[in-house]
Amino acid sequence: MEERQQLKKTLKPHWVWAIAFGSAIGWGAFVLPVDWLSMAGPLGVIIGFSIGAVLMIIIGVSFSSLIEKLPVTGGGFAYAYYGLGRYHAFICGWFLTLGYVAIVALNASALALLGKFVLPSIVERGYMYSIAGWEVYTGEVIVACVSLAVFALVNIRGASSSAFSQFVFCICLFGGVTLLTIAMIVHPTSSFSNLQPLFQPGVGSIASIAAIIAIAPWAYIGFDNIPQAAEEFNFSPKKAFRIIVIALVFAALTYSMTVIATGIGQPWMEAVQAGSVWGTAMIVENAYGTIGVILLSFALIMGILTGLNGFYMSASRLLFAMGRAKVLPAAFGKLHRSHKTPHVGILFTLAFTLFAPFFGREALLWVVDMSALGVTIAYFYTCYIAYRLFKWSDNNDKRNNKRATVAPRRKFLCLLGILSSAGFLLLLIVPGSPGFLSTPSWIALFVWLGLGALFFLVKFKHIRAIPKAEMDHLILGDFKDKEETSDMRDDLENASS
Repeated sequence: MEERQQLKKTLKPHWVWAIAFGSAIGWGAFVLPVDWLSMAGPLGVIIGFSIGAVLMIIIGVSFSSLIEKLPVTGGGFAYAYYGLGRYHAFICGWFLTLGYVAIVALNASALALLGKFVLPSIVERGYMYSIAGWEVYTGEVIVACVSLAVFALVNIRGASSSAFSQFVFCICLFGGVTLLTIAMIVHPTSSFSNLQPLFQPGVGSIASIAAIIAIAPWAYIGFDNIPQAAEEFNFSPKKAFRIIVIALVFAALTYSMTVIATGIGQPWMEAVQAGSVWGTAMIVENAYGTIGVILLSFALIMGILTGLNGFYMSASRLLFAMGRAKVLPAAFGKLHRSHKTPHVGILFTLAFTLFAPFFGREALLWVVDMSALGVTIAYFYTCYIAYRLFKWSDNNDKRNNKRATVAPRRKFLCLLGILSSAGFLLLLIVPGSPGFLSTPSWIALFVWLGLGALFFLVKFKHIRAIPKAEMDHLILGDFKDKEETSDMRDDLENASS
């Protein structure tokens, strides 16, 4: 059995919290509140995001259960392998890879977008062309590419430095949002009456809330970065669930505060009708002038940087796990000689995302919208596999459940996670639903599926030829229960052989 490369255990609990919370809060929390208000009204948005956070916490039960069982990097890729075998692992890993890498690129483009609002004379220089109605400038491409290169370097130099930076960014992020919200509440022109009506007129409270719940998988993508870092925990994996809950609560509070800060400054329906490109900035500027916009921009920059940093970490760890398992070229499974970081995955993410700014933000949004589907599929895999870890009682001793632990409450929560994941999936794929993917996103999805199918066919013989014991060792490591892989997985492996 060849030597298995392993990541160093350097991450502290509050750093992991920052990875999850910071990754879940991006540009949307600061740029989209007026759009959300137009969909659901203030109370509809807050209730929708709160319910979404609760559903994510339920899904988090499955993640934390598998983190305790399998404290290895790879997240959904490793869990799909553990429960259903190498082919399902490839499918899950393929979807997650695009999701994580696309969000890295999106955050870099968001930094350039902020520059267009705040420093247009600098960023909007050197007009190049237009794609999907979006004008691409040399200035914004340089801003995005430089930010991508800087965070690649930070991540290569060590998990400790990138995780500590993430924690500092998150403190600044939450502190900035809290200060901004308090400032808007105490301003003389602000009034809670501006939040009326609480729901979007003519839509109904239930439909308004459902429209916000539909975007919860997109809004909270990032808490699932925690399992990608599990191999680097310098603490007990049993703390994972508490960290997930705290991160999601902070994320829900942040979304709620930005909505309140936006809606309280002036009647929110007037803000919607104004049609401003950045409604929140317009309202804050009306109240506090340039100082207010600076504070808002500071919090937004922190949100963008936490997304860049957090998803660089998760993307590189996922690529490392797949490379170590020989599903991807073996180079991805190697660690940097000095820094002991998955540098090949980081450099690949950098190379892949450096092309993104040239395609314009609108085209990139199509890919990111599609990637929400891939992340939701990973949620479903995780909840299903966690569900099979437990059984309702000792009387239930079916063949595929004989090694499960009696834990009816956890099994019930995992079942709710399955249903929640399936519901999110339907909201994305059923025509007429609030989260239904746009036509360009469907095209991007089928292109990615086609590439995945082609890559799988090329690698099929190689992946199939790896002995099961070796792949167990490479993906699952030496944890004490590695021989207790599920009977369903064994059946699938034997059938494929």
